[in-house]
Amino acid sequence: MDPASSEIDRGTPEKGMWSPSVDKELNLKGKICPYTFIESMLALEEMETNQVLRVIVDYPLAVCDVPRSLKNEGYEILEVTPINETDWAILVRNKEVE
Repeated sequence: MDPASSEIDRGTPEKGMWSPSVDKELNLKGKICPYTFIESMLALEEMETNQVLRVIVDYPLAVCDVPRSLKNEGYEILEVTPINETDWAILVRNKEVE
C-alpha cells in the first residue's frame, strides 16, 4: 500500500476543497478532554510561529472544546472539518510568542 494513500485527504482545489499546508499532525483518537487540549498545546509550544498543526480527534466534545480553548489561548483556528462519521480534523496556526 502506498503510504500517501493512508493519509487523510487534505483536499485539492480540483475537488473544491482547500487546506493550508500542514507542518505537523497530532493523532489524538481515543483520548478525551482535557488531554486533547493539553496535548495540542504542548505540540504547538514545540512548533515555530505561523506553522500549522492538524489535530485529529474522535471524542465528540473535543470537536468544540479544543478549538474554543486554543482560540482563548490566542491561537488561530483555521478550520474544523469532519473526516468521516467519527473523526474530525482541527487546523490551528501557531501564534507568536509573547
